[in-house]
Amino acid sequence: MSWRWALARRVATLVGGGASGAAQAQRLFSSSGALLGRQFTPPSQIRNQVVACRGATFVSSRWIHDATQYQTRQDGASRAEEQQDPFELVADELSILANRLRSMVAAEVPKLASAAEYFFKMGAEGKRFRPTVLLLMASALKFPVSESTDGGVFGLVASKLRTRQQNIAEITEMIHVASLLHDDVLDDADTRRGVISLNCIMGNKLSVLAGDFLLSRACVALAALGNTEVVSLMATAVEHLVTGETMQISTSREQRRSMEYYLQKTYYKTASLISNSCKSVAILAGHTADVSLLAYEYGRNLGLAFQLIDDVLDFTGTSASLGKGSLSDIRHGIITAPMLYAMEEFPQLHDVVDQGFDNPANVDLALDYLQKSRGIERTKELAREHVNLAIKAIEALPDSDDEDVLISRRALIDITQRVITRTK
Repeated sequence: MSWRWALARRVATLVGGGASGAAQAQRLFSSSGALLGRQFTPPSQIRNQVVACRGATFVSSRWIHDATQYQTRQDGASRAEEQQDPFELVADELSILANRLRSMVAAEVPKLASAAEYFFKMGAEGKRFRPTVLLLMASALKFPVSESTDGGVFGLVASKLRTRQQNIAEITEMIHVASLLHDDVLDDADTRRGVISLNCIMGNKLSVLAGDFLLSRACVALAALGNTEVVSLMATAVEHLVTGETMQISTSREQRRSMEYYLQKTYYKTASLISNSCKSVAILAGHTADVSLLAYEYGRNLGLAFQLIDDVLDFTGTSASLGKGSLSDIRHGIITAPMLYAMEEFPQLHDVVDQGFDNPANVDLALDYLQKSRGIERTKELAREHVNLAIKAIEALPDSDDEDVLISRRALIDITQRVITRTK
């Protein structure tokens, strides 16, 4: 129908142009008729028909356009529903980020350089969970492009925005690794990500300095973005990491028994960084406060669910699968959700917790109570509640027909399922 409408409009214009126009119209229809195997009708006989059918033709072509657009949306939605590996969707970008990160953490002093790049070397990068989430969030928040938009100008702007959002992923990963280096010193850890921890190889002092160096590099990259709101958000995330760690090592008797205290500490130590990073990605893209808040809520609930499952795996996983020693929390006197729930069911467990876990017999006794309780199951249920809230945040994002946007949102939802079903 679209070719008929275009042809009708062209003929009407030509016929209105006098004898020369009519001649051109005759040639146009002659060639069209030959191509279509139809008999030529002079323009003078069809002019009224063209004018009369113009409205009907417009309606028909509009209907076809709408139907085509609907089918395109359906096809895009169908492809978005297909199960795709979230990490594979951004694999190429992750490789680019990995190379940039290795160059960003280079240092003049050889020992510092070796320490700073320890967890950025090939094979030691870990799951790169946070960069993956942030890159997918950037795609999930992509603005629709008007057909009338200048492709060259838009392409340049979109490319620059994507680079800035990639910078957030890089900054987040540097902050995260810095926190791991510091945590391993505080916890006297001997393994991390399945390899010997940096503090065991180079000592505590160099590990702390390497973490400080990564934070300084993250600050430089953050300042280069030139967005004060984003700088404030990421600085707050770093502050929360310190606050959460301090809460963990300086708890009172009542605080060790409090689920509210535990969840607040967990937000500071784990969820704040990913939630504020997700919000930063939205802000850089120019989204409204409401959309930015949805991005934040996704990150917050994903981060809480991630740590809740991490706390479960500390009891149920193996040292090999976790890349660190199992039962590491309880051996360090850290009380997490599974044990807190067990204490609710067995009040006598409070005395064991108050005595501490320097005595191996107390560890065994606490584990016996945990096995009798629903502590593990209830922690998983709480993780599921936060996962559902994360999914609702994605589903509440503004509607989009863009296939990449839909695929990325589907991937973000898929990640929530991976978080609560993971075994390492």
